[in-house]
Amino acid sequence: MAIHKALLTCLGLPLLLFPGAQAQNHAPPGCSPDLNPLYYNLCDRSGAWGIVLEAVAGAGVVTTFVLTIILVASLPFVQDTKKRSLLGTQVFFLLGTLGLFCLVFACVVKPDFSTCASRRFLFGVLFAICFSCLVAHVFALNFLARKNHGPRGWVIFLVALLLTLVEVIINTEWLIITLVRGGGEDGPLGNGSAGRAVASPCAIANMDFVMALIYVMLLLLGAFTGAWPTLCGRFKRWRKHGVFVLLTTAMSIAIWVVWIVMYTYGNQQHNSPTWDDPTLAIALAANAWAFVLFYVIPEVSQVTKASPEQSYQGDLYPTRGVGYDTILKEQKGQSMFVENKAFSMDEPASAKRPVSPYSGYNGQLLTSVYQPTEMALMHKGPSEGAYDVILPRATANSQVMGSANSTLRAEDMYAAQSHHAATPPKDDKNSQAQSPQNKTRW
Repeated sequence: MAIHKALLTCLGLPLLLFPGAQAQNHAPPGCSPDLNPLYYNLCDRSGAWGIVLEAVAGAGVVTTFVLTIILVASLPFVQDTKKRSLLGTQVFFLLGTLGLFCLVFACVVKPDFSTCASRRFLFGVLFAICFSCLVAHVFALNFLARKNHGPRGWVIFLVALLLTLVEVIINTEWLIITLVRGGGEDGPLGNGSAGRAVASPCAIANMDFVMALIYVMLLLLGAFTGAWPTLCGRFKRWRKHGVFVLLTTAMSIAIWVVWIVMYTYGNQQHNSPTWDDPTLAIALAANAWAFVLFYVIPEVSQVTKASPEQSYQGDLYPTRGVGYDTILKEQKGQSMFVENKAFSMDEPASAKRPVSPYSGYNGQLLTSVYQPTEMALMHKGPSEGAYDVILPRATANSQVMGSANSTLRAEDMYAAQSHHAATPPKDDKNSQAQSPQNKTRW
């Protein structure tokens, strides 16, 4: 009897393997026959969901990578120190978003040991990175909205890192325990030492997969509830950052509700377990793009804007810059000012203001006033009257130094000469006999 069973098995085994081999060699449209069947969903044109998600995830990878470079390159141009302290956490958030886009490919390909293990471990860890960064950002925004002074950058990053490490520990323990327990139960001796050493990571119920993400859901709920108080802070310029976090978490909650319902209830009700992998891939791509559109891009656009205090200082000093050319111009202007000031010290005081030669004119006509000149006094004697009657000659400006003194000295000289000429010589009889007319005249 045993011989007949062995013979039937040997004869029927090739018949059973032949159709299977033909099915494996039959590649779907769009895929190469030499391609591993594990990657058929990436090129199968009959089921376009894999190609669409592949394109969406590829665009997300490129976009996230470019935004990461922009954010890191904008570090020297960030003027607000409070925003600069958040850059480390935001870069960590971008790395988590990049990992979500990459994990989409693991959900598109068909499940095996490596893809299932990466899904179970990285799904919760990558979402924990993103939601932990949002919680840390909300933690800093609550201080900034009330006191305009938040914790330091390394404190914010440490909060995000510690919250992420909790999920790493949870997923590591859960993955090890389930694999070892599965291997022990499937072993024929029940002690895990025989049979399969490690169970397949794909052998897990959908409900268990969702229950392992409870901590991630708590992080999402904490970020959503913590963003509301930032809208009521005294410093209004931090409200828009709270709005960014609030929109991102609200969209994430909606995405999580939809994919959990579809993953745990909808697919089983319609008897379509083949949609489990597309459900996870769509959830990853949709939530990652929500992070990019509602949080990353608005934050990158706001990171280089100056604070109101710095804008006020810029209004007070609009021409002041930080460039090398501006410093040279300021030094040049100061040196020119010193040179001009030193040059003006060598000039006389009267040269500071131009003086008109008609500054002493008072509006009266001077044609009726006799003003003899120095040459006229030399040719005419004192016969016209006493010297006191003669008016001095008008000068161009009384403030000109030395002009008045020179005129007085010339008049004294001329008066001495006139007095010497008026004294008669003591020769002949002119000194002894004078006519009565002369006595009367003098």
